[in-house]
Amino acid sequence: MAKVTISTEVCKGCGLCVGACPKGIIALSEENLNSKGYHPAGVTDADKCIGCAFCATMCPDCAITVEK
Repeated sequence: MAKVTISTEVCKGCGLCVGACPKGIIALSEENLNSKGYHPAGVTDADKCIGCAFCATMCPDCAITVEK
């Protein structure tokens, strides 16, 4: 099983990772804000992650790491 780590303080909530995820398990937080005032991305169901790392590849801020 893959492990996705998203640095919420680095994330600016652009949503590119949300569109890149083939399993649809990444979403922007509707409640939480980081210190910069952005709604950061988060993983909704880590068990469904296939470790493709499309999310990390699309992230312009390198806020996502994927470990297999």
